[in-house]
Amino acid sequence: MNKITVAVHGALGKMGREVISAVSVDPGLSLTGAADIKAIRDYLELPGDGGRIPLHKDLSSLLDVCQPQVVVDFSLAEAAIRAAETAIARGVNMVIGTSGLSDEKLKEIDRLAGEKGVGVVIAPNFAIGAVLMIHLARIAARYFDFAEITELHHNEKVDAPSATAIATARAMREARDKPFEHPQTGKENVKGTRGGQLEGISIHSVRLPGIVANQEVIFGGKGQTLHIRHETLGRECFMPGVILAVKEVIKHKGLVFGLDSLLQLGVDNENV
Repeated sequence: MNKITVAVHGALGKMGREVISAVSVDPGLSLTGAADIKAIRDYLELPGDGGRIPLHKDLSSLLDVCQPQVVVDFSLAEAAIRAAETAIARGVNMVIGTSGLSDEKLKEIDRLAGEKGVGVVIAPNFAIGAVLMIHLARIAARYFDFAEITELHHNEKVDAPSATAIATARAMREARDKPFEHPQTGKENVKGTRGGQLEGISIHSVRLPGIVANQEVIFGGKGQTLHIRHETLGRECFMPGVILAVKEVIKHKGLVFGLDSLLQLGVDNENV
């Protein structure tokens, strides 16, 4: 079987380095190049005795010298959009883990991918446990009228709430035939204490050093609460999901949002 060739955009960031390491050791993948705006030399040393690959400041110039089947992007929202436009125009599939992409941009990426006949996987979270957390929250949402989400991330995360929290709230609302109930606070002593509201769900964002990415969904009912919590202990937990997306994206055309369908966690499986 031929290996799937992969390039990484945002390769020098924390997530980019994890992707480099994971792709380098997967027997079904071949790492052919990397791009990062912070590049100061024209090559990147791979872990262990993996040799070196071309490293460019910009994805377009990298694609001039290597033709990967898939580009994996973990950069910033604006850079990810430009990278997607560049890769798709050349017929290259994309896996995007960058958060902060608007609904309009997602639709545009889907349109471009469809026109070029390439696949794009964009996921709010590549941790398998986080995907299962959203799936379980969707199921529980049918049985509780009150719910809140607390998401915790490292202090360098630029957006709040997280894409995972937003995706969770939307999935929970889609599972119901009525909105969640949102208790009104008579007196808010500190503005914003109740968090931001989405789909009737209060979302609270914590940003602290020492945290990678955690989230808890709390449901409340008469005499009971249900807690669904996912904790991330290290960025390596995202890599199985990234590798899965890389291997699956070449089988799809257009946009696949989230890992749900790749893990076969569709609506049909929610009656378990």
